[in-house]
Order: sequence, then C-alpha cells, then structure tokens
Amino acid sequence: MMDGKFDNDIQAVVDADRAHVWHHLSQHKPYETVDPRIIVEGKGMRVWDQKGKEHLDAVSGGVWTVNVGYGRESIANAVRDQLLKLCYFAGSAGSIPGAIFSEKLIEKMPGLSRVYYTNSGSEANEKAFKMIRQIAHKRYGGKKHKVLYRERDYHGTTIGCLSAGGQDERNAQYGPFTPGFVRVPHCLEYRAFQQPGADLDNYGEWAANQIEQVILAEGPDTVGGLCLEPVTAGGGVIVPPKGYWDRVQEICKKYDILLHIDEVVCGVGRTGTWFGYQHYGIKPDMVTMAKGVASGYAAIACLVTTEEVFNMFKDDASDPMNYFRDISTFGGCTAGPAAAIENMRIIEDENLLGNCTAMGDYMLDQLNALSDKHKVIGQARGKGLFLGAELVKDRDTREAMDESRVQAVVKDCMEQGVIIGATNRSLPGLNNTLCFSPALIATKDDINQIISAVDGALTRVFG
Repeated sequence: MMDGKFDNDIQAVVDADRAHVWHHLSQHKPYETVDPRIIVEGKGMRVWDQKGKEHLDAVSGGVWTVNVGYGRESIANAVRDQLLKLCYFAGSAGSIPGAIFSEKLIEKMPGLSRVYYTNSGSEANEKAFKMIRQIAHKRYGGKKHKVLYRERDYHGTTIGCLSAGGQDERNAQYGPFTPGFVRVPHCLEYRAFQQPGADLDNYGEWAANQIEQVILAEGPDTVGGLCLEPVTAGGGVIVPPKGYWDRVQEICKKYDILLHIDEVVCGVGRTGTWFGYQHYGIKPDMVTMAKGVASGYAAIACLVTTEEVFNMFKDDASDPMNYFRDISTFGGCTAGPAAAIENMRIIEDENLLGNCTAMGDYMLDQLNALSDKHKVIGQARGKGLFLGAELVKDRDTREAMDESRVQAVVKDCMEQGVIIGATNRSLPGLNNTLCFSPALIATKDDINQIISAVDGALTRVFG
C-alpha cells in the first residue's frame, strides 16, 4: 500500500524511482529523458508495467527465479503466518520452517544430508569456498586450497565469487581478485572446432580431460574443489556433452577434490528434475541453490553437503577452531524456508516437473523449427524450460552475431509484450545467445506466443 503523495499517483512513483533507485545491470543515462520501467503487478506468467501494458514473462522475473509463477496466494499466506509467529532468529539456533524444509529438501537429494541457510546464491557459493579452504587448513596444512572453476560459468557477484567467475566482461574492472581460483576450459560442443586438438568424436570426455590437465599443472596436492554449473546459465545456456560428467567425477575422485555443483539457476525444477545434476548421475559433495527455492517470494539460498563434509567440522570438539565459524545474518530469516515449503508443495501437487519436461521439449522443437526459417539461429539448446538460441552471422564459420543486433531482438520482443533475455556483459564477442526460462506453469499457448514474438523480431531485425 502506498502513502501520501504516492496514493493513486504512479507518476510520483516513477519520479521517485528515477531520482533515487540505482537499478541493477543498467546504464542510467537514458532515464534522464525516458521513464524507467516499473513492474507493478504479476499474475501467473504475466506482468504489468506502470503504463498498464501486459507482458508475457519468458525469463521468470528477469533472472530465472519465479519458477511457480506470480500471484501465489498460498505462498504469501505461508510467509505472513510465519512472520507473525517468528520473523527471525540467528542461524545459531533452529526454526520450525528451517527444520521442516531441510528434511523435505534432503528427501529430494539422495546422498546429501546437511543444509546451511544463507540469503543469496553468491553467499551460498562463498560458504562452499570457505568450507573448502577450512578443510585445506584442517587436513592439508593449508596447501590443498585451490578452487577450480570453468570458463563461461558464473557463481555470483562478490569479489570471492567473481574470482571464480568464468565471464570476463562481468569480472572486468573489479580486480584484483582473490588468489587460489583457477580457470578450466568449458565443454561447449558447438564451438569445439575452435579448441586446438579437440577430439570431436569423443568431445565430452576430451573436454573433461582438460580439467585434469589443469589439475596436473597446478599440482593435485594444491587443488581442493571444483565448482561447476550442471547446465551453464548466463554463459550461453550450455548443456554438457555425453561422457563429460562421468569423466569429471572420475577425475575428482582420483585427486581427492570436492565436487561443488552450483544449482542457483537450475535448482528446484528449472530443467525438469529437482536439480540439474540429477540428469547426469552426479554424486556431488556440495550443492548450492537460490533462485527457484522459493520462486522469489522470499529471499533464501542453501548450501547442501554430504555427511562426510559435515563431519570434517566436528571431528575434534576440544579444538575451538574446529567448527565452521561462519554465519549468514539473513540466513536466519524464517520467511525463506516457509515460502520454500509451499513452493515445493506446489511443484509436487501440480506436477510442474512433468510440465517443465513436456513444455521444454515442445519449446525446443519450436526453436529448432524457427532455425529452419531464420539462418541466424546457429543452435537451439537447453534442458527443460531452460533454453537458449545462439545467433550467428554464418552457420558454417559460426561467427557470433553482433551483440547490438541480439539486443535488438530482445527489444523488439519487449515491444511486442514478451520479455526474453540474452547473454550480456558476459563474454567479449560472444554475447550472442537469446535466453528463455518461462515459469514451470507454462502452457503451449504461452510458448507459442514466445516463439511468435521471436519469429517476428528476427524477421524485423535480420530480414
């Protein structure tokens, strides 16, 4: 509810926003002459701006978050009821929703057993890095402290997470970075031909073997963790090739390296399974998650570990430095797990994993059909309702399309009332992938509207 001059005066809201709000990922110079967009309301798959214009949201809140759609009264009620009973207590003590959600979550994650609550994906990943570092000091004299991360993968906005960031434009101008983070090559099969010596017939295993080469160069006794997205998100929506994950796990086991899977985007249904890693038979030591955990109805993120990792922090109770000496202030908020419990119930009761798989297959088919018409689509790819279309100037050379023209497609879709995304400020010269992540409630009609908008935009931008 608005107060005073803001009552029924949306222009006052716009003026206040222009004068005081620092928007994320935005160049603000245009706002001196053009109104910033204010999203006023959301229902199901659709949102409305301050002018009353309706948009179909094909990116779930802009950044892959609102998995169950907008306007879920049952989640709002669960949060309200919990806030009245207990809004917060530091995570050094437990809470009823925290305990209940942890059990429900672990039931979906065989082989894992412990949940550490935080308030964002960046923070959850920081905790994992800190655990790896503390284990290195406890067991290896501090030597086995290095964390490997992959080109194109993104793990958060803090300096620590950017130190593990595989997107050079997102990292630019924020260094110097934390030492001990080491990059490994990606496994994007579409661009395998650009990697010298790549085995194109067995690319998945070959790409994983490049990780081993980095480990050997660094020294296996110095590497403590490997952090990877199961399906790369902002780096181009990249599904790993066959054989990749089997070999990655062999390598981690061989060199006693903790495998940390970043599920901040893929987690809680986005790819059609509860977690993206579950498509590939991965047995991680650590899993981080955030966005879809409560579909944006409350801030919550989690780091989940095996009991083996957990036990490393209680093996000598007489040592005052032996436990994980860490806290997340807002990891103690009870609204997050309260919302997450109801979010999970909705996914189960409405069979949204099944819908995600079916609608994801349908949408990928429609994107492939578009590629028959529009030669600028080099490859459509994805898993579940997590899809991308890489735009190129030439299909034979696979030269990336200019970012300005990719963004022109996004702008055209917006003008049609469909919000899509694209890789941006990520990879120099390779910000050329359109990104789609509609809510798990999407219907064929919704997808047809998205595809129609992209079709029209490609026609107008490229002819």
